[in-house]
Amino acid sequence: MQPEFYADGPAVLIERQERTLVIADPHFGVEADLHRHGLHFQSATDARMSRLLTIIEQSDPDYLIVLGDLKHMIPYVTYQERIEMPEILRKIRKETNFRLAPGNHDTGLEHYLGKDELLPMNGALIDGTGYFHGHTIPAQELMGHLILCGHHHPVVNIYDDVGCSLRGTPGYLLAEIDPSAWGPVPANPTRILFVPAFYELAGGMDVRLIPGNNISPVANAIQNETAEVFLKDGTYVAPFTELRPDPMERT
Repeated sequence: MQPEFYADGPAVLIERQERTLVIADPHFGVEADLHRHGLHFQSATDARMSRLLTIIEQSDPDYLIVLGDLKHMIPYVTYQERIEMPEILRKIRKETNFRLAPGNHDTGLEHYLGKDELLPMNGALIDGTGYFHGHTIPAQELMGHLILCGHHHPVVNIYDDVGCSLRGTPGYLLAEIDPSAWGPVPANPTRILFVPAFYELAGGMDVRLIPGNNISPVANAIQNETAEVFLKDGTYVAPFTELRPDPMERT
C-alpha cells in the first residue's frame, strides 16, 4: 500500500480494498472567530470547498474521511457554521461517502451528521487503517496498524548552510509509536502518519517539535529513530534524526 499525496489539499489517498481520501483540520467557519478578534475576512468556505471537490474528482474515492476539526469554534456552533455546514455536507455527500473522526473543535456537529458518519472519539479501524483526530489516546483496535491523525498541523522547515531554504510548508511526519502505556503491545509495529491541516492559513507546528510534545498522547509516544518527514506532495525529505536545527537556535 503506497499512499497517494495531493499537494493542493493537502490530502492523502489510502487504497486497500477501498479508496479512502483523507484530509485533516479544514476548520470551516474560522472567519467568525477571526472577526471576534478584530480580523475581518470574507468567508473562504466556497474556495476551500472548491479545492476539496477538485481533489475528490481527481482521486475518485469510496470515502472521504476528515480527521477532525471540520468546524472551528469551541465550544459552540456559530451563526456562520450553522448556515454553511449543511451545504458543505450536502456537497460532499453528493460526491462520495463521508466520515468524521471528531476533533476537539467539533462540538455540536452531531446534529448535522448521519448515524454512520460520526466515528468514535478515539478512532476507528476502516479497511485495515486507523483514523482519529489525534488529541486522545487511540483505541486499542488501532494498535499494530498504520494510523492517520490530524490535530498537530505539522509543517516542515528546511535549513541550509546559509540559513533557511524552506519555512512553514505543510508536511507529513511518519513514525512508529510506543503504545505500551495504553495496553497490550501488538506483534506488529504501530505507525502514525501526522497529516497537515487543510485550512490554508492554519500555520502549524514544526515537525521537529512534535515528538515529546504535550499537545497529545501520541506525540509523547513517538520513537524518534523511526520517524521520517515528507513534503505535502509526498516528496521524501529526510529521517527525523537528520533534520538540521534552526541555525538561529542557541545550542
